Amino acid sequence: MRMHEVSTAADKKAFLDMAVGLYKGDPNYIRPLDKDIEEVFDPEKNKFLKKGACIRWILFDDNNKPIGRIAAFVNKQYKEEQPTGGIGFFECINDREAAHFMFGYCKDWLQQRGMEAMDGPINFGERDKWWGLVVEGFAEPLYGMNYNPPYYKDLFESYGFQVFFNQVCFAAPLNHHFSDKYYTRHKKLAEDGNYKAVHIKKDQLPRFAKDFAAIYNKAWASHGGGKTLDERQVVKMFETMKPVMDERIVWFTYYKDEPIAFWVNLPDLNQFFKYMNGKFGLLQKLKFLYLQRFGKCDRIVGIVFGIIPEYQGKGVDAFMIMEAAKVIQNELSYTQFEMQWIGDFNPKMINVAETLDPVRSRILSTYRYLFDRTKEFKRHRVL
Repeated sequence: MRMHEVSTAADKKAFLDMAVGLYKGDPNYIRPLDKDIEEVFDPEKNKFLKKGACIRWILFDDNNKPIGRIAAFVNKQYKEEQPTGGIGFFECINDREAAHFMFGYCKDWLQQRGMEAMDGPINFGERDKWWGLVVEGFAEPLYGMNYNPPYYKDLFESYGFQVFFNQVCFAAPLNHHFSDKYYTRHKKLAEDGNYKAVHIKKDQLPRFAKDFAAIYNKAWASHGGGKTLDERQVVKMFETMKPVMDERIVWFTYYKDEPIAFWVNLPDLNQFFKYMNGKFGLLQKLKFLYLQRFGKCDRIVGIVFGIIPEYQGKGVDAFMIMEAAKVIQNELSYTQFEMQWIGDFNPKMINVAETLDPVRSRILSTYRYLFDRTKEFKRHRVL
């Protein structure tokens, strides 16, 4: 076996195509858009490359046949107890020797750059995409979510990777009848008169961006090591989302006109992209626009949910969800709802999600491997 570094255009194509044969015949596999993968490794697109480093390889067998691929990266903004690198975009035949060969190759590369551990499979970037290994719920992946065969779990654990944290996804039908306490909490806040919930409006994105930043920085920044967002970042994010945004499924809640909570959902884009075979050129863009208008998308995906600390535990979640449900259940054609993952290190958000009586639709695991095998392994701290 030999590892070949990806450097040329032909190498990049081979890296992308390696997965196609592996998943042939799997009805649940949806090929990610090539551009979404390539942007991770593009210095013009990925800001993390300014302060980090990454490399990717294709694994060939002795007959020069591609049997695996992997990427390794060092992200100086990825703060952990010990210097920790990452591996991701892993694909491999069902062969421990092949997988372990790639893991060992990544370990050596990371050690040479001062790392003492590696997490995987993760993204060279934010946690909202390509993060974690599917270990339960091998259904069609949501847009930006990893998908893999069940045997990958054995490939990681047999090498010595341990679960750093589990990522839990929840799903529920949108005709779901809420529990009585939801109606009670909603009624109490609705009668107060100072609470209101509204959906976003595309012609007022700067206003909602300001409100999103205010809520996020109070409700979520502490979860990201103090990382905050400014209005410009959110405006840019909203402008990126705008072509696929459905105003009626992105909601904000206010108390006396002050922003206190948000609930951001998007249509599941993979229901459109599964017809693109990884491409997104002019013809695919036209096809996408056609499918948006005339095709079927029956699932919405919960991207982020947040309530500022002063209003947590007061029923704001029930109020906002019930107000949104009046529109989503009665005016829209979506039938399914699934949340992006919640880490098991965040039991408060797990509890909020479970008040909707959903099912656990899938579980992904983020693994960690300590290079010093005598060092005590610690799971992700509980928030």
